[in-house]
Amino acid sequence: MPKVAKELSALDVKRLAHPGGKRNALFAVGGVPGLHLQITPKAGRSWVLRAKVGSKRRDFGLGGFPAVTLAQAREKARDMRSKIENGVDPIEERKAAQAALEAAQRRGLAFEEAVDKALANKLDAFKNPKHRQQWENTLATYATPELGKMLVEDITTQDVLRVLQPIWTTKTETASRLRSRIEAVLSWATVAGHRTGDNPARWAGNLKELLPPPSKIAKEKHHPALALDDAPRWFEALQSREGFGARALEFAALTATRSQEVRGAAWNEIELEKALWIIPAERMKMGKEHRIPLSIRAIALLKALPRLEDNPLVFPAARGGKLSDMTLSATMRRMHEADLTQGGTGFFDRQSNRPAVPHGLRSTFRDWAAEKTTYPGDMAEVALAHKISNAVEASYRRGDMIEKRRRMMADWADFTLGVSIGGKVVRIG
Repeated sequence: MPKVAKELSALDVKRLAHPGGKRNALFAVGGVPGLHLQITPKAGRSWVLRAKVGSKRRDFGLGGFPAVTLAQAREKARDMRSKIENGVDPIEERKAAQAALEAAQRRGLAFEEAVDKALANKLDAFKNPKHRQQWENTLATYATPELGKMLVEDITTQDVLRVLQPIWTTKTETASRLRSRIEAVLSWATVAGHRTGDNPARWAGNLKELLPPPSKIAKEKHHPALALDDAPRWFEALQSREGFGARALEFAALTATRSQEVRGAAWNEIELEKALWIIPAERMKMGKEHRIPLSIRAIALLKALPRLEDNPLVFPAARGGKLSDMTLSATMRRMHEADLTQGGTGFFDRQSNRPAVPHGLRSTFRDWAAEKTTYPGDMAEVALAHKISNAVEASYRRGDMIEKRRRMMADWADFTLGVSIGGKVVRIG
């Protein structure tokens, strides 16, 4: 049995002094077996509990005096002795708690930090800086104000709902993309060890039960297309306009390509002698090289363009960089407004009655192939660089029908001039 020390009062403890010498002095204060006040030669004071843990005697620090009072020291000592009697080593317990705290702090990551880290890891997946910027802007605008400071491990389905619900029915497409991007960030956080459990932004079996499907809220809106009957008149008006913007728009129409593909076109992608434009995979939406046969009109357009020194772009902007998407859109809008001013009917989409836009020219080409020709639909889809929907057909298809498409693109160019090809219908022979 440990010797029971006399129980000192708070005043008695205050009066204790170091007896001299170079070693620390220990004074039993009573009340709890093994509780001592330790005083250093320089008058530093702290509480120490001496107790036997298993077969070893241990000294446990309980804090300094007077920050920890005598009463508090006795309470701490009793708690510690109770743990020891129950087979718990307080020092090992403290080490484990400290390790758990440090591990939790390492795992703890705020959502706004997770966004940056997830985007950095996905950098190679983005085909162009604009796509990355769209991700950042969407998350920064809608998600970060609500989730930014929250730890990813604490985010629940209700938190994600709080972000999505205000825009789910008014900006459905944006909200749907936002949900997918939040899911991707939290998925990265899980794999990186910053959270556990189900992804609260997951749609199937989760948000699907709480939000109406996007398809039920708003039907997909297609880009307004130039009506087929207006195509020759539109091309005639376009050819009267000058500038790289007008020529880029004309080239996009003749090749049935996307605005971004034309605006980024470089002279080293074009083989004038072979009448061929080869867009590398990294510039294509589907990530696959796209070969485009060029009609005589497209070649003539290219040959008439001035080439700027030290600028590789076919359609450079005034300051030397790429034309903006708005340049092509603005050209088309001005053509529409000018036609209305001159007493014309303008250039409207036949179904939506909205003014046609550059991307809609691809639909015009597709309508022409389907309604005015007997060219196979899959050939037109290849020309548009669309993914072949039939998986079996796609697995067997290796070529891109380049020579057959050359005939088709030449006929399309003639159609835009109002030239009749073999009567009313183009036939492959």
